Order: sequence, then C-alpha cells, then structure tokens
Amino acid sequence: MRTALVIGTGLIGTSIALTLAERGVAVYLADADPGQARTAAGLGAGSAEEPPGPVDLAVVAVPPAHVAATLADAMRNGRARACLDVASVKGGPRRELAALGLDLSGYLGSHPMSGREQSGPLAATADLFEGRPWVLTPTPETDTEVLNLALELVSLCRGVPVVMDADAHDRAVALVSHMPHLVSALVAARLEHAEDSAVRLCGQGIRDVTRIAASDPRMWIDILSANPGPVADLLGALAEDLEATVAALRALESGDSEKRRAGAEGVERILRRGNAGQIRVPGKHGTAPRAYETVAVLISDQPGELARIFADAGRVGANIEDVRIEHATGQQAGLVQLMVEPAAVGPLRVGLAERGWSLRA
Repeated sequence: MRTALVIGTGLIGTSIALTLAERGVAVYLADADPGQARTAAGLGAGSAEEPPGPVDLAVVAVPPAHVAATLADAMRNGRARACLDVASVKGGPRRELAALGLDLSGYLGSHPMSGREQSGPLAATADLFEGRPWVLTPTPETDTEVLNLALELVSLCRGVPVVMDADAHDRAVALVSHMPHLVSALVAARLEHAEDSAVRLCGQGIRDVTRIAASDPRMWIDILSANPGPVADLLGALAEDLEATVAALRALESGDSEKRRAGAEGVERILRRGNAGQIRVPGKHGTAPRAYETVAVLISDQPGELARIFADAGRVGANIEDVRIEHATGQQAGLVQLMVEPAAVGPLRVGLAERGWSLRA
C-alpha cells in the first residue's frame, strides 16, 4: 500500500490516517466538514487535498447511516483499487450496496474494536488500534487483492485481524458493546437527580460501570439505529433477568422465612451467573483470564508518584499485570491497586514497605 484515502476524519478515521502516515503511506483526507479534514491534516494525518488519481485503498470512516452512500460514491467514481469501511455494524451496509447493484468484489467491511469516550480528530492517536481485534467480514466474492490490502492495513495499525460473518459480527457487538453502553447509560441516568450526599459516596465501582456513558449520544444514536434488532433482543432478555431479580429482592423483605430463603436463592443465582460470565472475558493479551491478587498502596496526588511506585515494583522484580486507581473523596490521595501473580504478592509487599510505601490490606 502506497496511497490511501480516508473519508471521515473523526476519531477512528484520523487515528488510521495518523498511523498510515507514520508508516510512509501517502494519505489523503476527505470529510463533509472541510475544516475537520484540515484539522486532521494539521495533526500530521495526511493531506486535505484531493488525490491526483485512484489510490490503493479508500477507508470510509463516516457514521453508520452514511456508510453505504459514501462507499457507493467512492466505488462508482473509481476513487480506489479497494474500498473498506470501519463502521461498527456490518450487515446493513453490505445489503444496501448489493441493493444498489454495485460490484462488491472490490469492497470489504471491517470494524476495529477500539475507541475512546472522546470523539473528533483531536482525540485521535496513532496507537489506538495496537493489540486490539480488528474484524474483517469478507465474502466469497471479495477479491483476494482487497483482502490482502485490508490485512496490510490492520498490520500497519498493529491490530489483530479477526475474520467473521457480517451478521454474526453484528450480533456479537450487540452483546459486548452496544447493549453494555445502553446499560451503562441507564445506570448513569439514575445519578442525574440523585442527592448530592449520595453522589459524594461514588467509588470505583460506579465509575467503572458508568465510564462509557460519557460518550457522544449523537454517535450512539447512529450506531444503535444501524443494529436495533439484536440489541433489543438482548435488552429484552436482560429485562426478564431484572424482573426476576426485583422479585427476589422483594421476597427478601417478606416476613415469611420461606419467601426470604427463595429470594436469597434467586439473588445468588444471578450473582453466580454473573461470576460465570465474567470469567469468560479475555484477560491480558486476549488470553484466558488469570487469577491475579491485589496489592493496595496509598499514594499521594503528586507528580511522579505513579512512576516511582512502578519503578519500585520493577526493582522488586514484580510484573504489574494490571492497575487501578481509586481516588479518595475530598483528599489529595488515593489507592493504587496493583494486580500481580499470587507468587509476587509477598515480595512486592515487603519491597514496597521497605521503600516507604503505605500498604493497605
């Protein structure tokens, strides 16, 4: 790949352009908002000028509702040897293109499974896709050259290619992305009119659950409008679980010991089902989840403190597998939770204590 055209210079499009430009590909940028394309160009993502001729690969990174029309325009006008989109829904655009009577041998649908709560070119980074799954949805009619260009794009962006059927992809992202976003928004919505005294008690749990609710609603309306059926099916099943859980909790309020026992069993069932589902979430580097243990350390809110604790952990010989920070309300301090292999817990606690760190149980 020597030349590429990125159509749509939001977070994903600009991140792709930045990565390709860093690797020596001549990148051209186009956007319905020329000012946004110029912003991306100013960041080093490529040129906002029209390419002099057909490019090797056109990447369409526009909202789902506009993907098919944008692809159709690029394909009819011969703007590239191959066309690829990065929309979060895959079945709909392919069916729309087929209905328009276009030759689909030069098209391949894709979806990089990466993003941020922020949007727009200023939120873009060249390492956004590193180590992340990048779904490709070729069909028997997809030209081999097109598939090879798509694989080269994923490789240049340091993503991990995953080949799937388009409709299977849409059902999968409904489960692991679209439904969780709505659930996060529903939980966060309960905070909107909550008492200040309650909101001040927010800890890491509520922050984890509501983090993705901060995303742009306009973007998510586009995404959910393109995949409503699978998401509605999942939410319907979730609603049934919620109704059963509500009934179990009401039973715990009963003065009847038998009803309380049944209620406790109902709550336990849903919690154990949650345990069983959570352990299936892939762990580090996409491998099977590992059982790590936590070493909690009090840390002040000062420049260089995180770097110092990581350096001290390295001197002890402990590999930090994951890390979380729980901020203390109203204080310039917090707890850093260092996740390590069980065998590393003892040496890490001793080594950090010797270096003056205040550990918590």
